[in-house]
Amino acid sequence: MAQPAPCGAHVVLVPGLGLDARAWAPVFERLPDATVLPLPSMGGRASPGTDLAVDAQSRRLGACLPTGAPLVLVGHSASCPVVVDTACRVPEVAGLVLVAPVTDTRARTWPRMVTQWLRTAPHERLWEVPVLTPQYRATGLSSMSRGMNQVRRYRTDVGLSAVTAPTHVIRGSRDRIASEDWCALLARRPPVDLVTVPDAAHMVPLTHPLVVVESVERLRDGAADDRHPGP
Repeated sequence: MAQPAPCGAHVVLVPGLGLDARAWAPVFERLPDATVLPLPSMGGRASPGTDLAVDAQSRRLGACLPTGAPLVLVGHSASCPVVVDTACRVPEVAGLVLVAPVTDTRARTWPRMVTQWLRTAPHERLWEVPVLTPQYRATGLSSMSRGMNQVRRYRTDVGLSAVTAPTHVIRGSRDRIASEDWCALLARRPPVDLVTVPDAAHMVPLTHPLVVVESVERLRDGAADDRHPGP
């Protein structure tokens, strides 16, 4: 059940595919008033028959969102389409942070997606392996593959074109999943800003949490200014 939010914009972090709250830990440590909201295949195992389509996931997310304040939604990778779709449905969304968003319209097939992953993986840090592996194991390969099979069908670029809330797209300079061309396409028109993190790959929330926190705080400050304009 949705709970009232404290004064100011409430920050909601949504895990990426196969991940859970542990993937947001370095960000959450710096934003202790944020909420992590898991979804089936994105924070938890999806039982057989669960509808994992983006619109179904966004309805689940919308039903759990805090009330009573503006919202800043933060997605990572496969959860970015979900928060985009949610922003189209929930008027309280005052800002979006899309970290390493998917899915590049030129790479919606499984072979292309696997190729992107293989080109990105060597640029990740070895210390990420013991952090990510238990999360993937807990979610399960079936949940992950079923979830991604739905996410890859969603046109994030089209959904984002209907969002009026200020949006920050964050990508690592070595990320081939959220490629430079793809993220530049998402940021082609305002109110979308693109931030490229040097020497980062796909797991920016783990490796460069301060970049995510800075974007969140900028959007949260903007939401507060909009709600309480000066004289």
